[in-house]
Amino acid sequence: MDFLAENNMCGQTLLRLVSRGNAIVSEIQRLSDFIPPVFKRTPGSRDGGDARYDGILFDFHYFKSPELFENKIESNPELVDLDEEFRDNHIELLTRFYLVFESVFKFIVDLNRFLEELEEGIFIQQTLETVLLNADGKQLISEALYLFGIMLLILDMRIEGGTRERLLVAYHRYQGADADSSAIDEVCKLLRSTKYVVGQKRPVGYPEDYFKRAELPDGFVALLIGRLRTDDIYNQISAYPLPEHRSTALATQAAMLYVILYFAPQILNGEQAKMREIVDKHFPDNWVVSIYMGVTINLVEAWEPYKAARSALNNTVEAGNVRQLAELYVGKVKKLRKDVAYFLTEGVLVEEFVLDRIPKIMSCLRDANVTIRWLILHTNATVADSFHSRVRKLRESVASVLPSQEHVFLLLIDTAMFEHLMRGMFAGLLEGKQRKWGELKEDAAGRMSELAEYFSGEKALARVEKNEKLMAYFNNLATQIGSLDFADSTAAGRKIVQLIAALEEVQEFHQLEGSLQIKQFLSDTRKILHQMIRTINIKEEVLVTIQLVADLSYAWRLIDAYTSFMQSSIQSDPTVVVKLRSTFLKMASAMELPMVRIGQANSPDLVSVSHYYSGELVSYVRKVLQIIPQTMFKLLRNIISIQTHRLREVPTRLEKDKIREFAQLDERYEIAKLTHAVSVFTEGILGMKSTLMGVIKVDPKQLLEDGIRKELVQNVARALDQMLVFAKRPGEFEQKLQTLAEAMDGFRRSFEYIQDYVNIYGLRIWQEEVSRIIFFSVEQVCNGFLKTKVYEWESEYQSTAIPIPTFPSPPGEQHAVNFMGRLAHEILRLTDTKTTVHVHQMHAWYDSKTNKEVMSIKHFSNLQKAVGTFGLVGLDRLFCFMIVRELQRFTTQYRRILGLGGGGGGARDRTGSNASGGRSRVSAAGAAGGGAPNALHGALKELSKALEP
Repeated sequence: MDFLAENNMCGQTLLRLVSRGNAIVSEIQRLSDFIPPVFKRTPGSRDGGDARYDGILFDFHYFKSPELFENKIESNPELVDLDEEFRDNHIELLTRFYLVFESVFKFIVDLNRFLEELEEGIFIQQTLETVLLNADGKQLISEALYLFGIMLLILDMRIEGGTRERLLVAYHRYQGADADSSAIDEVCKLLRSTKYVVGQKRPVGYPEDYFKRAELPDGFVALLIGRLRTDDIYNQISAYPLPEHRSTALATQAAMLYVILYFAPQILNGEQAKMREIVDKHFPDNWVVSIYMGVTINLVEAWEPYKAARSALNNTVEAGNVRQLAELYVGKVKKLRKDVAYFLTEGVLVEEFVLDRIPKIMSCLRDANVTIRWLILHTNATVADSFHSRVRKLRESVASVLPSQEHVFLLLIDTAMFEHLMRGMFAGLLEGKQRKWGELKEDAAGRMSELAEYFSGEKALARVEKNEKLMAYFNNLATQIGSLDFADSTAAGRKIVQLIAALEEVQEFHQLEGSLQIKQFLSDTRKILHQMIRTINIKEEVLVTIQLVADLSYAWRLIDAYTSFMQSSIQSDPTVVVKLRSTFLKMASAMELPMVRIGQANSPDLVSVSHYYSGELVSYVRKVLQIIPQTMFKLLRNIISIQTHRLREVPTRLEKDKIREFAQLDERYEIAKLTHAVSVFTEGILGMKSTLMGVIKVDPKQLLEDGIRKELVQNVARALDQMLVFAKRPGEFEQKLQTLAEAMDGFRRSFEYIQDYVNIYGLRIWQEEVSRIIFFSVEQVCNGFLKTKVYEWESEYQSTAIPIPTFPSPPGEQHAVNFMGRLAHEILRLTDTKTTVHVHQMHAWYDSKTNKEVMSIKHFSNLQKAVGTFGLVGLDRLFCFMIVRELQRFTTQYRRILGLGGGGGGARDRTGSNASGGRSRVSAAGAAGGGAPNALHGALKELSKALEP
């Protein structure tokens, strides 16, 4: 029975477990991007974050005496309010984090349960030994333990120990009785802090002590390591027949072995022979390993604490060997670039050429991918570079041999293009294989029938004597060709070879040798038969091999090091986007690593996981191609500058001798040149065609529009943030608004100019994006007035593809949050009733001391030009929130001071003590009646003072 058959409970249980493991890893990575900054802050430190929350967020010290911590919160009314507010805003996110933490714990529990059931014979005729003998079984059971190790490592890399503890404690406190106490205890034991920090030296005993927290059956890890040491469990060597490619063929298995060895640290420490065998087989020419979707480790640093592992690796990282390997692979780059460039030459990759040279083409692809892999892994910095000198020296030693990383990049994009063309060609050949073979067979049989008819002597104008033997011979050949069976390719191939030999022999007959027409006819028939052999030999195995050797999962993160080369090449030649498209598709193939098991298990997680990785890839594509809108905006700035400052407006009436003066040919030529450059960039990105990146379809026109929107948002948001900063100098407000209005008008005019050249709706984009920036900023300022906050990632105005940037507030302006807050506060400051007087007839505010105008209708006109209608609407909303807050504060304080009760949540503020004193004085004054007007006046004055903001 097939191990993965639906009725095989053992195989299906293991498959579902591995599928779940891949989904958990993707969820960990997804959630790690949404950790609120307050959880990353160490209480009492000065590493940023909001110190207000130090009193309600705790690590595992909380569990030693929870009553002490809870009493501390309950004794402070402000902390109680803050704690309630924090719970309401974060409980959903905390629950999601806890569920992923719990799923890690449940994964190892389920793996142990599976192993126990396997040992007890629950799965009929299956034991651990038989599972390890099965091709699918040994893959799945190795992947299960490997994935658990990956979960633990990625958790520590993406969510540091202290952050995990604060998340777990917060969930425990807020969830209370709803939480499963037994499960949360075990989760806390498994995921307590390891003290590991990315970019710093590892703690002693890390990660083996971390891995020991999960108990595994005796002998299980040893059996797995033994199988991984000796077998090629994924049968990859068939795709890499050359001995020097063996380490690449076993790279996936090597990554699994690296992780699983931490479950058996005694092998790393003391079993020299086993470690020697492991290194000789898996790491003879490499010491940087990608363990999961681009997460790389350097064995020199990773195995330094382990005597046997360190000793076994010494030969690989010996200086002479490192230099020799670097020179070997760098030397291959030039030759491979030349070979790949030849194959990419227009007209070379035709069907006949490809089918005749499949072995040579596949050899070139293997060499290119192995070379690219080795150089990308060994020339890019890992986290260990920052604190480990030997790791840094090894990388520098390799990098010194390589003239420039650009050579690797150029080989990468050419190879990706070559692979893409080969995939497309072979996919087309496979699809039409049977149809084409049938057409060729019919053509060859027809030719033989025509020759038989020719020698019958009855064909008009043939002028040839009747030859019954040749007629019968060719009729027989036609019958044999017609009887060839496509389904039995082996027999058909042998028969075709015999037919070709027969046609070569018959050509030697005296009667045929002298006829050039017949010789040509026979030659063409032989070519058709040769084509039939090529066609029937087109196998799907070629596509499978291309897929295997083209794997780029190891560079899922490292590819970012080549972003600058991609962008500079686009700036030099926008048509290179076509090659980059092939590179992005090559990266998309990396998603098969986590997706294959989820797909096999028909898991509902398939959509979520595929969307996560596809989204990551599309985000990277957007990042690379953003250089096009950026460059377009630079060109636009030059165009607008010329139009605004150098071009003169042509008058309605113009004298003939001044036409040349107003023509300004040089300036107009410069504008035309810049406009053409904008159009070329547009054509470059549109040449990319619609592309499916994983499960997300990328439309180049939409990509261009999103890129232009993103660049507009970046520029407008930066201008608003930088220009709306006030130093509280006289006349500064109007000057700032005028400067901002000019900048906004420049952006608007540039969009009006560009829209026809890039085929976008400029006015619509302008209005949508400016309104989004304004309303998002207002929403973030209004959070200060709300108990339930709207965080960035929850905002309806925020977008992943076109993010609105946030900027740190200037010193002393933190309370304003962003430019909208600063603008609102500046308007309130300029119109403050304590320092200004409003004159209704003049529609203006005047300084009460100097009688100078500080705000008038013209300021609001400039304000409208600067921030537009959307800005005025945003200010209106912001002022409404401020009014509501002041009314709430007034009613709360008024009721308290007059002893009416019914105070709201705003009672706990800095005015509480003053208000209490004011209330007693008002009561005393009221008791005194009319005989104490001075006392009543004093009490009311104190009430007024207490209500001041």
